[in-house]
Amino acid sequence: MSGLDEIDVKDGDSTRLSGVMREPWPNLRELLERVAVGEITPDEAQDVLRRLPFGDLGFARIDHHRWIRTGLAEAVYGPGKTPDQCAAIIAGFLSSPISSPVVLTRADERQVAAALKSNPGGRVFNSTVVWNAQPCRAAEVVIVSAGTGDLMVAEECQATLTAYGYDPKVITDVGVAGLHRLLVVADQLQDVDAIVVIAGMEGTLPAVIGGLTAAPIIAVPTSVGYGSSLRGHTALLGMLASCAQGITVMGIDNGFGAACAVARLAARIELRAATVDKYMPLDGT
Repeated sequence: MSGLDEIDVKDGDSTRLSGVMREPWPNLRELLERVAVGEITPDEAQDVLRRLPFGDLGFARIDHHRWIRTGLAEAVYGPGKTPDQCAAIIAGFLSSPISSPVVLTRADERQVAAALKSNPGGRVFNSTVVWNAQPCRAAEVVIVSAGTGDLMVAEECQATLTAYGYDPKVITDVGVAGLHRLLVVADQLQDVDAIVVIAGMEGTLPAVIGGLTAAPIIAVPTSVGYGSSLRGHTALLGMLASCAQGITVMGIDNGFGAACAVARLAARIELRAATVDKYMPLDGT
């Protein structure tokens, strides 16, 4: 029997699947002590940590350890929640022993005010608020928006990237109806690691940028536009049908999702680069 089966459980009974505790919280100190004396292996302990429980607030079950499992923390989606619920969920995340980023998205003024009152220190990006932003990471990311009407989506993307430790450069109002505006900043799109392109109307901008740079492009259609823009569906379909190869397309107005896509890709590249550096001989051979 694995040493994991004998770990005492704090605050309740455990549920074990294949000898691994699933919930609720184990005694973390005891777990670490057993690793230290060799009763369980670091790999077994890591398996426990990957499956630590959610926090049950009665009205919500918050996933503390998504950050460990995926490298992306669970976000707090404002619509449909009361201001007090938003504040309580954020407090629950901030109480975790794991210092993951905490992001409140699509929040109204009352939700933002309640969240900040109960949990001071958040950084506000319009309707998005960030706590526990991660240390600065090396990847260079650019956010490009076609028009000022797309800025709400761009700010959501910027806030989420900031939470994960990136410092994106934001270039605004360079839509294709005034192509000369884009060409002026074309050099800024060359030596970067990822570009998030946000556009409504007919959604042409990602294809144009895709023909100007080799950087990975995450395209976000927005609901901005007249008549047959169909609340973003025209832009979405245009981006999906782009003749510029390899463009990744998010859902309509999903700046949050675009930022998470960049974070997943960049983190994996950084991890592999660090692994190569770790095992590379000093003489480079």
